Amino acid sequence: MEEKTLIKNIAVVNEGQVIVSDIFIDNGIIQKIGDIQPEHYARVIDGTGKYLFPGIIDGQVHFREPGLTHKGDLYTESKAAVAGGVTSFIDMPNTFPNVLTIDILAEKYQLASQKSLANFGFFLGVNGDNLDEVINLDTAKLLGVSDDGLYFTKKGNLLADNPQTMERLFANCKSIIAIHSEKEQIVEENEQLYREKYGENVPIEFHPIIRSERACYEATQRAIEIANKYKARLHILHLTTEAETHLFRNDIPLREKNITTEVSVHHLWFSDTDYERLGNLIKWNPAIKTKKDKQGLLSALLDDRIDLVTTDHAPHTLDEKQKPYFRSMSGAPIVQHSLNIMLEFYKQGLISPEKIVEKMCHNPAVLYRIEKRGYIREGYFADLCIVDLNAAWTVGKENILSKCGWSPLEGTVFQTKVTHTFVNGNLVYDNGQFNETIKGRALTTTYES
Repeated sequence: MEEKTLIKNIAVVNEGQVIVSDIFIDNGIIQKIGDIQPEHYARVIDGTGKYLFPGIIDGQVHFREPGLTHKGDLYTESKAAVAGGVTSFIDMPNTFPNVLTIDILAEKYQLASQKSLANFGFFLGVNGDNLDEVINLDTAKLLGVSDDGLYFTKKGNLLADNPQTMERLFANCKSIIAIHSEKEQIVEENEQLYREKYGENVPIEFHPIIRSERACYEATQRAIEIANKYKARLHILHLTTEAETHLFRNDIPLREKNITTEVSVHHLWFSDTDYERLGNLIKWNPAIKTKKDKQGLLSALLDDRIDLVTTDHAPHTLDEKQKPYFRSMSGAPIVQHSLNIMLEFYKQGLISPEKIVEKMCHNPAVLYRIEKRGYIREGYFADLCIVDLNAAWTVGKENILSKCGWSPLEGTVFQTKVTHTFVNGNLVYDNGQFNETIKGRALTTTYES
């Protein structure tokens, strides 16, 4: 049973402003915001000097269950998420089996209800093999459909490389269509060039040249053209190039956009200068690119061409990462540290806390039409995190919670710390201690935000 909780004198970051207030939580819901007197039965947290954020909604993670649980699972990765202030996530379909049917999708929801400490949602996978089945579904009821990660299991699964498939899907799908936007043909041509020169041991610094700006830009441009033709709801996942940012609008509100995009935190944090130091540990698809790209992505985030911040959290074992170039797995664990990264940019004077909340909390709720989450409002679920903006700590193996046990951020000193995380009113994380007795809930959708 949820405890009644009163948070006193805390700086509430919400809907474009910061206001010192009290928050009363009961029955999993934010009951009152304002000047509230403590009652004898309420847990009271003194928030003086701290900040209250809505729980982060991470719109793109790979928590690896079922089928890949040697490197991550719904329990371990949701635990890492909650420690970083993430209270809800949407997981991608490239588990084993791939999530290509409603039955497999339902099984993942059932698994999560038993294991996840955070709230959860899942994309239905879509590729050439199940296109007809997806089109025949009532897709308006889905959080979204996606091809992301499916290219690992079969060449030709990327929608961006199949305009005929995109035409049929975009003409018939009523949900968000979230795609991995790279042209495989360009990538494969580049791979062949570097394989001929270096064999299997291509130096990692060529990764952003192999998975090039051109491969990304041409795929994104074509997908947008087809989506606009059918007025489909297209979402481009993990944008990586400054050039692509100019393909997106910022002259209308998010609620009116049919074409949207996101940036993952590692593409804001790292650049190609970090390959020499970190090697395959920062091998992601699409690739981390130049400082110009990194700066362009941040600029587009600030002026609303980019709508969301996500993680693309993708744990692998160190052994899987340290293989030669073509066999090294792409992706890394980062969900535990996404809010810290964004708050580091705040410390550097690059972004405001209000803008961080907009991109990590409000906008995911708006885009995916998530019911009563993403905001600090009376009557909304009490998904919240308390942050100390003046508490330095260092990322190390002893405090990494992802099952794979490593991070490309090891040794990084962050100046901010998540101290408390509430999920549906339950204090799940409290200064390093977890209450795992109550699990998260499935995200529900609404047509109002």
